Amino acid sequence: MTTASTLRHGFTTAEAARRLARDGPNILPSAPRAGAVALLARQMVHFFALLLWGASLLALLAGMPQLAVAIVIVVLLNGAFAFAQEYRADRAAQRLRELIPANAVVRRDGARAVIGAAELVTGDVVLLEAGDRVSADLELAEVHALGVNESMLTGESRLVRPAAGDAAYAGTFVVEGQAEAVVVATGGHTRLAGIARLTQTASRPPSPLSVQLGKVVRIVAGIALAVGAAFFGLAQLLGMGPAESFLFALGVTVALVPEGLLPTVTLSLARAAQRMAARNALVRHLEAVETLGSATFICTDKTGTLTRNEMTVADLWSPAASPADVLRSAVLSSTGRMSGGKPVGDPMEVALHVEALRLGAEADDEVTARFPFDPLRRRASVVAGGRLHLKGAPDTVLPLCREVPGVQESLARMSDRGLRVLAVARGDTAEERDLEFLGLIGLYDPPREDVAEAIWKCRIAGIKLAMVTGDHPRTARAIAAEVGLLRDDEPALRGTDLPADDARVTEAGPPVGGELVLTGADLPDDDAALGELLDRDGVVVARVTPEDKLRIARALRSRGHVVAMTGDGVNDGPALREADIGIAMGASGTDVAREAADLVLLDDHFASIVAAVELGRATHANVRRFLTYHLTDNVAELTPFAVWALSGGTIPLALTVLQVLALDIGTDLLPALALGAEPANPRTMHGPARTGDLIDRRLLVRVFGVLGPAQALAEMAAFAGVLLLGGWQPGAAPGPALLAAASGTAFAAVVLGQFANAFACRSESRWIGRMRWRSNPLLLGAIAFEAVLLLVFLGVPAVAGLLGGAFPPPAGWLLAFAAIPVMVLADAAYKARFALRGTGPRVK
Repeated sequence: MTTASTLRHGFTTAEAARRLARDGPNILPSAPRAGAVALLARQMVHFFALLLWGASLLALLAGMPQLAVAIVIVVLLNGAFAFAQEYRADRAAQRLRELIPANAVVRRDGARAVIGAAELVTGDVVLLEAGDRVSADLELAEVHALGVNESMLTGESRLVRPAAGDAAYAGTFVVEGQAEAVVVATGGHTRLAGIARLTQTASRPPSPLSVQLGKVVRIVAGIALAVGAAFFGLAQLLGMGPAESFLFALGVTVALVPEGLLPTVTLSLARAAQRMAARNALVRHLEAVETLGSATFICTDKTGTLTRNEMTVADLWSPAASPADVLRSAVLSSTGRMSGGKPVGDPMEVALHVEALRLGAEADDEVTARFPFDPLRRRASVVAGGRLHLKGAPDTVLPLCREVPGVQESLARMSDRGLRVLAVARGDTAEERDLEFLGLIGLYDPPREDVAEAIWKCRIAGIKLAMVTGDHPRTARAIAAEVGLLRDDEPALRGTDLPADDARVTEAGPPVGGELVLTGADLPDDDAALGELLDRDGVVVARVTPEDKLRIARALRSRGHVVAMTGDGVNDGPALREADIGIAMGASGTDVAREAADLVLLDDHFASIVAAVELGRATHANVRRFLTYHLTDNVAELTPFAVWALSGGTIPLALTVLQVLALDIGTDLLPALALGAEPANPRTMHGPARTGDLIDRRLLVRVFGVLGPAQALAEMAAFAGVLLLGGWQPGAAPGPALLAAASGTAFAAVVLGQFANAFACRSESRWIGRMRWRSNPLLLGAIAFEAVLLLVFLGVPAVAGLLGGAFPPPAGWLLAFAAIPVMVLADAAYKARFALRGTGPRVK
């Protein structure tokens, strides 16, 4: 228990040292953190990396060291790239430490002393002044016009005026006034530490892209292993020895692993992240690019995201006095000012001062007595120029004034708009009675100019929106209505007459219809009921706590939503982690929020979220494009092995395993990356996000029923044509030179067919002739580079010999070039069929 003597003298140095040894330093506890080596190792042992490591080992066992080394290089490069992107991803709890100030002013041994904040102990007497950061959880013993900004903890933008006996929390800061307080909790026992623990324990869910890629990998791995096992059995039936059959099966398995898929995905996401950064959205986790495009529900804060974070005078009503007189008295009873172009003090009082300056209202009378705002009086007053000037909540000011007609109607009008309403009065004496009522002032934080359009785009895209804020419900509702977040075509709030100072707007429970404006206290305890209540468009939830935001994100995710959550303060960290994608403010947000987030808005604009969603959706479509491109190539790669097996070995292998690898990570890689940079279609934001499987029935039919067979047919026809023109007879063994020339022709046919396939994959509905060829210049460059690689792989004897092919004869080139029209015609026929049936995909 803190005695009066302790307040006057504080602890002795010896007692403080004893308590410090007992309780430990005033620092936030840190969770065990993985080192750089562990993080790097993690990138090398995820499922896809393990699959590639296994393929490398199989290649080595199969007597193909060149193939094994090439696959190892792919794994190492991708692991290093992912490590560099993710290294700073898990530091939110560490950043929370920086909110604890370095020093604190205490009373020790009967005198003021400056000590390190880590040396504070429970029972210490702390002296607070304007500008001080609160170093521990405190109980206020004496206050003198104290104003504390708690927005970093509560999310509420207004200034808090605590009284003696109230609490002040670590991480908040003093805006004005003075106080003496007693430390009641330090380090891990503070409220700030509780939020840090929430941030640590809120696990990041796997992104939709991770889930989809995992599914792709499992499918590919299963197919590769099954085909490898089948070919082992076939080789045995064809008379190969067990060892030879095993090595052959290993080669087939390696050939089916899409070595180029992982770098294509990683580098495509990186390019999309660069494009987002150019539009003021900085990606901190690469997979967030695609996840944001899959978003079905956005929970956005109000202050600074939908609004400019600037309190503004929106309305003023007076029965007789001029607006200048009303503002003059309001400013005199305030301490917040606009000084040197910068706001100092309470944002609301700064707004009053700005409006007074605009009207030329002088408020420089000498103040001889000040009675600061406190929660009990709910008003502030001063004596200046021999008169009393007073402002405060209307229900506390109006009873002190002479009766004024029309004031209640004006108060109701402002309250219905959700403005924060102040009543202003003055008197001829210092007594607060029989005052002259001057007028009402309504203030609000104006919305950003482009927010309404961005919200409209979200609705066109089928994305639900909710405002989740720590601010007053009426203020939140007013902004939501002004920017169009609330629906205009539905009934107003239900079940209450909404008095001006009512903190609760509805009771918890399923809405009957119309607008839904809630407070944190209204939210049901059951997460399932919470999800059902909030799963609608245009919800406003005010007065939320960090725990509320965490529950909201979890409840919406449990209903199948891909949730994007915005935030800027410490209080938002846990929810940012719980959401599928956390979005932090870059200009006004805290380091804690930025470190907990997947995406940082460099300009804090809600419109930047919509731009990022569009890019994310384009990325999802692009992933499908290059998956189609890769899998089509895989069909052509597998076909020579299938033909060899089905023919009982009478038809030689058209491609070698090293040629297959050259296709995967050589000629195919750049066109696939270019497809990953395909510009967004103008209709990308029309309709709900395509959050289904990356590989669905439509894609499988296109790959394995149309494009893949067409390319395989062109490949094998070119191979067989060169053999037959060279005098080969089925069943006979062709000479080494003829087989190498035919194999080089088959390789060229696959590469040239992929030229056409790359353009075909740009759209799921338009044939090549209807596309603007120059709209993706990267693809043109990639095709040109692919042509150069083709000439290198076949024209340089050492390289061609290593891969197992040779430069095709003139007739072979003619046959290989035939793959281009074959692919174009097959693609056009497929798309024409769907166009006639009217079942083409929405996003083209």
